[in-house]
Amino acid sequence: MTDEAFYLTPLDVRRMEFRTAMRGYDKEAVERFRGQVADELERLTRLNAELRGKARGVDEQLQAFREREKALNDALVSAQQLRTEMKEQMEKEAELVLREARADAERLIDGAREQVRKVEEELAALSRMRRTYLAQLRSLVERQLAEVNSAEASEPPTSTAAPGAAGDARPEAAKGAKATPAWLKTVAKE
Repeated sequence: MTDEAFYLTPLDVRRMEFRTAMRGYDKEAVERFRGQVADELERLTRLNAELRGKARGVDEQLQAFREREKALNDALVSAQQLRTEMKEQMEKEAELVLREARADAERLIDGAREQVRKVEEELAALSRMRRTYLAQLRSLVERQLAEVNSAEASEPPTSTAAPGAAGDARPEAAKGAKATPAWLKTVAKE
């Protein structure tokens, strides 16, 4: 017999009637045993009902925990996907910023090179102008010096006193040899 085919309740045990036979069992002992079996069946039925209730509660809790676990797993997967997407986005942004920074740096370097080239050109032009100016100044000074020497050479003596006498108005350097002033020597060297 299976449990489904034979289901016995405490009430069934209490109502069960047995036939009497000639050499039968003690009726009081059978009634007492029937009462004990019925009490035990009632206890087991109550215990079974309690356990089924607890099992239902545990099943509900287990289902709730499984739903929470699924929700947590879904949230974790979503967070990982979000983290991956954010990382990729940040890498793209960093790459873009780096590219822009390199382009800006190249523009700045090109601008600086252009400024250096212009300054070098200006410096070269100023150097040429300086050399030209000094050459012109040297030529002018040499012409002036030649004119001064020519004027000194053609100058008639103004006094009858001997050279080096107190009445001679020319400076000592201008007497006799033609002397070049120190400032003129500096200009001539450049």
